[in-house]
Amino acid sequence: MVMADRSEVATASGPVSALAVVGLAESVLNGLARVPFQKPWSGPGGLLDNLGQSVTRQTVRAFMGYSMGLPIEEFRSMEKFIDDICKIVLPPVVGLAGKVEIVADEIAGIPGIWCRAKDSTDCYVDDAEQKKAIDGTMLYLHGGGYIGTSPMMYAAFAAALVRLTGFEIFIADYRMAPEFPFPAGVHDAADVYRGLLERGVDPDHLVVAGDSGGGGLATSLVIYLRDHNLPKPAALSLFSPEIDLDLDHDSIVENAPYDILPWSIPVAPYLRGVQPNDDRVSAVYGHPDPEWFPPTFVCWGEVEMFRDGIRQFVENLEAAGVPVTGREERGMFHVFPILMPWAESSKRVLRELGELADRYVTSDPHAAQTH
Repeated sequence: MVMADRSEVATASGPVSALAVVGLAESVLNGLARVPFQKPWSGPGGLLDNLGQSVTRQTVRAFMGYSMGLPIEEFRSMEKFIDDICKIVLPPVVGLAGKVEIVADEIAGIPGIWCRAKDSTDCYVDDAEQKKAIDGTMLYLHGGGYIGTSPMMYAAFAAALVRLTGFEIFIADYRMAPEFPFPAGVHDAADVYRGLLERGVDPDHLVVAGDSGGGGLATSLVIYLRDHNLPKPAALSLFSPEIDLDLDHDSIVENAPYDILPWSIPVAPYLRGVQPNDDRVSAVYGHPDPEWFPPTFVCWGEVEMFRDGIRQFVENLEAAGVPVTGREERGMFHVFPILMPWAESSKRVLRELGELADRYVTSDPHAAQTH
């Protein structure tokens, strides 16, 4: 499911939706035309990495800038168009190249998709003796600034995480703003978390992860678990998390020319009256405690707009005694491991994430049999 498929969500007519898609293509082409004039060969990496970074930055920035100017009905229709393409393209790609299977499911009434290795015990291979036990379960909360994208758009990145960690990964299709502001997404994530526990997933084998707005939502989920006396997961993995909706750090302005995000980041549709310094939506203002806050992995880019808030968040975790691994990659922008998985900086991040999984997540060879 994508937001446009929900009965409560309005969409644009067919002709208007088509014009929105055409406008998006024109905006992206315009953005790419700017690349040669911005010294694309310069940067922190090798020539190919620097060129890839320049092209990626301009493509995503053009996409976001155009999307944020659309009426919400057109935005949802365009989002559905992109999701439909992903549903056609990504399953065979991750299946053939990555040997990862995508299966739709509902957990506690919340739709989503499972990504699992084809030779795991919950997937289908001919020889039962070749099936491997699943090393852990990951609840992944996709990014999109609390307002956009879908689970299927994250299938390729999830497949990479499956290969890296040996986990099975459920990407939850939680409700998003502006149609469903805070705390709808948190409640959906909590329902899925409870549902996984009810299916027999042990918290010691469960990782909560997310990027951007999904990373912020992951921290909100941890606070929800504390407030409702639910067990904490084995670990938390965050990629450029949006954990400071106050947006008052210097990097918000200083890094705007270098990041992929629009210079004006929308948070009002999600907050809908909630104060941005409320720790339920901005974990940087919380008071973590290792009794309820899990060991955490955080990565972010040196030139992303959320940099200073993430740095402060990591410092807060360290000061509180929460085991935390923070990695800032030089010259990189928002969610670079997802947008540029081939870059050396992304490979370093993913290797370190794999080490965290080995360190904190207890393997359970029988976990897949229970759900």
